Amino acid sequence: MTYACSIEEHMHWKFIPQCTLDPQHTLQEQAAHQLPRTSTSPTAMSAAATTYDREAELHALDATASGVRGIFTSGVTELPRIFRLPDSQPLHDAAAMAGQETLPVIDLSMGDHEALVAAIRLAASEWGFFLVTGHSVPAEVISGTIDGTRAFHESDGGEGTEKARLYTRDLARKVKYNCNHDLYRSKVASWRDTLQLTMAPDTPAPSELPENCRDMLLEYSKQLTNLMHTLFGLLSEALGLNPSYLTDIECNKGQLVVCHYYPPCPEPELAMGIAPHSDSSFMTVLVQDGVGGLQVLYKEKWVDVTPMPGAFIVNIGDLLQILSNDKFQSVKHKVVLKKTTAPRVSIACFASHPTSKRMYGPIKELLSKENPPLYKEIAAGDYFALQHRTGVDSYKNKALEQLRCGP
Repeated sequence: MTYACSIEEHMHWKFIPQCTLDPQHTLQEQAAHQLPRTSTSPTAMSAAATTYDREAELHALDATASGVRGIFTSGVTELPRIFRLPDSQPLHDAAAMAGQETLPVIDLSMGDHEALVAAIRLAASEWGFFLVTGHSVPAEVISGTIDGTRAFHESDGGEGTEKARLYTRDLARKVKYNCNHDLYRSKVASWRDTLQLTMAPDTPAPSELPENCRDMLLEYSKQLTNLMHTLFGLLSEALGLNPSYLTDIECNKGQLVVCHYYPPCPEPELAMGIAPHSDSSFMTVLVQDGVGGLQVLYKEKWVDVTPMPGAFIVNIGDLLQILSNDKFQSVKHKVVLKKTTAPRVSIACFASHPTSKRMYGPIKELLSKENPPLYKEIAAGDYFALQHRTGVDSYKNKALEQLRCGP
């Protein structure tokens, strides 16, 4: 018999024995088999079937405005049930190809421009992911933003704090902090907290940003806008287009900065950081600290992305796969939790404009009789909604499949 932790209001914790079930049992079935610690009688067992109220526990977690960080600092030693993966859905893939395959590394400062464009083309078409070095983002901006993000997440919560001021699930808010944006929709909660900032096309007022990392976030956003402008130029050339093509059609107009924080997990093998997914953006540029945990799906195997100090991780988003008519690939990726005493911090910058009404489809200059359009046109904002509505699994991209043209 194992023990699963139950969340109650105000971060009080109790431990309830959890029956060992067949791997095929769902979360709901597992929840129905929770037993009270004080008794194992049939009557008590029957009563326990109704004692685990997942919705109530989610609301109790939300009410603290302290997220997963609050759970960690409470000293919990068992993984709470709302974060526990069913035995039939392990996130840690034994077939991960750690040490066998590595992401392409591209030096943006290389002198041979044609070779640079060719490297970008190969990485975007074969992997959909690559690392970039030789960029112009100052090292102190990267480290300062990571440190500032960590400081925000590790600050106190509760009434009157910055965390309480920013904690919300209001999608219209430009700056928001919460635990799992899909907390009430997902079957299993992820072990992470997130500070999310919509920085473009309309930059929030400085007072809306967290006070302790405000200046660094504003500078980071500016630096990433410039880096993404460079990357979109190279990707345009890799498609055989004018360097300004993708920025001219506003691929770089929107910017969403998402600062994830993964506290140390008491049972990382039973939980997830982020479930397998692809990005609905045009492109994503991510920086991670030295803890690691990011994995990319390559040839139906999960590949570890080893942290590289000073490098950015770049991945193609769904909308750019549509624009390129499958010349570039948007691939699934996930975050697995490590057995570590250090938290993981990552900052993802999405070239994304979820409210845009502009229509996007395969670029006409890339089409021909031999290369007809593979996708229907869709507004950027509508695609964002479609992807969130259709959900994800380990390998398929249901949103892209819905947009594919018929035979």
